[in-house]
Amino acid sequence: MVERLSAGDLSVSELAEPLTMSLPAVLQHVRVLEASGLVHSRKTGRVRTCSLDRALFTRAESWFLQRRTEWNDRLDRLGEHLARDDDHGGREGHEHDDKENRR
Repeated sequence: MVERLSAGDLSVSELAEPLTMSLPAVLQHVRVLEASGLVHSRKTGRVRTCSLDRALFTRAESWFLQRRTEWNDRLDRLGEHLARDDDHGGREGHEHDDKENRR
């Protein structure tokens, strides 16, 4: 439903057309999407039209991109740290630990 609404507003009956579920089941799904804030609907006469809250998706996308940038930076720093460790002998100072582990 979200994928189809990304192309534009649709009535509940238009949302239901390609689905193998009843109109009441589609309405139930729409209510869940509305409760989550992803979808808004408005009723004109007997027709309920649904639309995506595009601003919410934009904010979510921005949040995900920030997390991705933060994690990429962290992983880059980890890679640099591990490369420096390898350049300096890697496991220097861990011989004692290895002997302890073998006992």
